[in-house]
Amino acid sequence: MIRYDTMEHFQQLPLIILNFSLIALASWQIGRLFAHFNLPKISGYLFTGLMAGPFVLGFASKEVVESLRFIDEISLAFIAFAAGSELYLPEIRGRLRSIGLVTAVIVFVTVLGGTLAVFLLADFIPFMQEFSVSSQVAIALMAATIMVARSPSVAIALINELRSRGPFTQLALGVTVISDVLVIVLFAISADIADAILTGVSINLGLLLLLAVELLLSVGLGIALSRVLLWIINRHWQLWLKTAVILAIGFAVFLLSSWIRDFTHENLPVEILLEPLLICMVAGFIINNFSKCRLEFARILHDAGPLIYVAFFTLVGEGLKLDILLQVWPIALALALIRVVVILIGSFGGGILAGDSVKSNRYKWMVFVTQAGVALGLAKEVAVEFPGWGDAFATTIIAMVVINEIVGPILFKFALNQMGETHVQAEAAPFDGVRDAIILGLTPQSVPLARQLKAHHWQVRIAALDNEKMQKRLALLDESVDVQLLPTFSAETLASLEAAQADSFILMLSDAENLAVCELIYEHFGTETVVVHSKDRKLRGAFQKLGALIVEPETAVVSLLEQFVRAPSASSLLLGTEHQQEIVDVVLRNRDLDGITLRELRLPLDVLILSVRRGQQTLVSHGHTQLKLSDKVTLYGVPQRLEEVMLRFDTQNAPQTN
Repeated sequence: MIRYDTMEHFQQLPLIILNFSLIALASWQIGRLFAHFNLPKISGYLFTGLMAGPFVLGFASKEVVESLRFIDEISLAFIAFAAGSELYLPEIRGRLRSIGLVTAVIVFVTVLGGTLAVFLLADFIPFMQEFSVSSQVAIALMAATIMVARSPSVAIALINELRSRGPFTQLALGVTVISDVLVIVLFAISADIADAILTGVSINLGLLLLLAVELLLSVGLGIALSRVLLWIINRHWQLWLKTAVILAIGFAVFLLSSWIRDFTHENLPVEILLEPLLICMVAGFIINNFSKCRLEFARILHDAGPLIYVAFFTLVGEGLKLDILLQVWPIALALALIRVVVILIGSFGGGILAGDSVKSNRYKWMVFVTQAGVALGLAKEVAVEFPGWGDAFATTIIAMVVINEIVGPILFKFALNQMGETHVQAEAAPFDGVRDAIILGLTPQSVPLARQLKAHHWQVRIAALDNEKMQKRLALLDESVDVQLLPTFSAETLASLEAAQADSFILMLSDAENLAVCELIYEHFGTETVVVHSKDRKLRGAFQKLGALIVEPETAVVSLLEQFVRAPSASSLLLGTEHQQEIVDVVLRNRDLDGITLRELRLPLDVLILSVRRGQQTLVSHGHTQLKLSDKVTLYGVPQRLEEVMLRFDTQNAPQTN
């Protein structure tokens, strides 16, 4: 454990940072372990920080946690940048009325109902018992304000994971993001009111005017900050340098806010409290909506996010007062239940005003339960702004947030599934021992491709739309190729081709048709290998999200010519013009070979292993590489020997080559 006195602070700081870095590294791994059990990574970070903190293992003392306050502030600035950048106006403009009404009612009911509930529970909350009635109301108002906070990062992660889209998804994301924007403004107001009441300052017209001036100054500084950040983003610097400078400027905003507060307190009759989270959030909002740097700023936030969240939530865990935490768990649970009730009432009422469907109103509340970064950040701000009771307040709120952060994603996922707006990948059927390929589109290339695959022992079917043009083409073909004409490409018609058993799809339709069919295959059949013949490069990202392999005619020819120049022998081999050798893929399904190393396989001398692919990772193959079930192994050699090796890898697999 590192201990120091005030005079030795700066001498000890490098050791303190090193100590925290090691704890954060462990936190990263424990977060991955939590994710393995379908628990949020953030919970793993909080757990690690709590275990390493002064109340359990003691790797970090109270003084050490306090000396790392600057990491808190850097992280909070980053969280505010991210919250502002999540509000992208073009994505919510179509449902702005519904989003606005639902948000307004939820916020109103949450603040009103939450304040009343916390005030009524004041006698059961240890740190609130000693305050006057007006002070209890002020503290209850701050707690209720934090209840408004959602988690855009969790919402976006779940929407991307489930490939959810539709009006309900747009509403969920819009309300979530706007709520996180409003909560920072509301918190700035409630914190100022609480500060005035707790310090004995009366609430009058002058105080309200001061609040308005503080908000306007914060917004103005946010606009100025966006100009500074845009200048940095437009520099020809390395991305890591831009990220470091942006984080440093975010920290400087907190230092500036603190300096202004101290300066005005000592030299002016009023104390000006600028809200650093609001300043950073405004800057992120402007960059995301009114600049050409939106994508690069999003990339900076995306790349830095994992490290920032590990550091922030680990430090939050270290700062948790375990003695207080054990006392407030019942209160935290009660606050979490109260929050669910007010969200349910607010979302249902807002949905009725907006004219949303009964089904939407029934499940809407579930997508607004989850909380994470901003709520924790605001709780930490209370601990800083109000020494003494602020730590107990923050610990209680953090306990509530942890409950919401665990339960919220489960409810969010359930609601999206019930609304039928998720588009997850179907589970592929198990391999049946026969290689099947389905080619969609009757083109000059599809028939030769089918014949070549059949020559390598594949079962191939060609399907095309039933029209006069396709009928004429079909009349010119011999019966060596199985061609079927379909009325349309739908899940039902593809199922009639035994698509569930297909190992590969080759799509040779128009780009729009290819994308629509690719969606059907992804959602209904889960086929691993889908090859798309595409001419529109703008659709490349859409195909890649569906796991499709893209062949672009122009670039494919250029790449092939380049390979013939650079490696003519390898190009001939890949094209199949070298008849003495072939390349094949085989999936390891023989349990007797599970765990065996490549050197122990005793392969024929004329067979080589080129690569081993495990999941999404391609392993560097060497003698000590251990094989695992379901590994996809690429072999090179003469056809007869390849068939023998393939039978060893999969006794169900008939000898086939690619």
